[in-house]
Amino acid sequence: MKTAVLMAAITALFMAVGAMIGGQTGMLIALVVAVGMNFYSYWFSDKLVLKMYNAREVDASSAPQFYGMVRELAQRANLPMPRVYLIDEQAPNAFATGRNPENAAVAATTGILRVLSERELRGVMAHELAHVAHRDILISTISATMAGAISMLANFAAFFGGRDENGRPTNPIAGIAVALLAPLAASLIQMAISRAREFEADRGGAEISGDPAALASALDKIHRYAQGITMAPAEAHPETAQMMIMNPLSSGGLRGLFSTHPSTEERVARLMAMARGGR
Repeated sequence: MKTAVLMAAITALFMAVGAMIGGQTGMLIALVVAVGMNFYSYWFSDKLVLKMYNAREVDASSAPQFYGMVRELAQRANLPMPRVYLIDEQAPNAFATGRNPENAAVAATTGILRVLSERELRGVMAHELAHVAHRDILISTISATMAGAISMLANFAAFFGGRDENGRPTNPIAGIAVALLAPLAASLIQMAISRAREFEADRGGAEISGDPAALASALDKIHRYAQGITMAPAEAHPETAQMMIMNPLSSGGLRGLFSTHPSTEERVARLMAMARGGR
């Protein structure tokens, strides 16, 4: 329900910016643009992301242990077998992508395979399969696309000026305020959606693997390694940060407000509560 409310909020913000640019006509044009962008993202986002990270597909012959682990977890989760990819990157991380469970893919860096124990790696891949089961990839893609579209529209309003519901030009200062505040609000809503889905994926992954403590240990270890090993600037794409199990970008200080992930300490605490028999 929280995700639905947040998605409704970002949609309303998008339509409000469109209305400011051109009244009802502008709102309808903005809606058509959003639908088109989301259609493209729905069908091609997985291919774009995997190509962006130069991911290579593996199978039972090229990565038998890792592939077998994903297959066993997918069976436990009653999911179709996803495509499995490896990324040659020393920073430990993993993500899932794909428009639905039947067209899903999971990817992990070679760094995470080296850093984590087999038990911890099972927890991480179960987390990614939980994202697939919850269709979080679709939700995050739509929210990210809408946030980007709001920024584009807000900049357009600031540059060309907007109009009220009667078609009269609006105050130029108001246009500048929209250009600054609308993208900020959209980003905050997008981050809230992403954080809520991460908590749910942690819970779902713990249930799939049957080992909440292993996922907690993996998150703590990845977090500590991330302090010293971060993805190279060319590899850490901000637009895909919400897909990773751990934000590949620094989130300290004020930037933590815009982090795509909840704090690692809170995630670990919730998982350890599950391990002790809590919910």
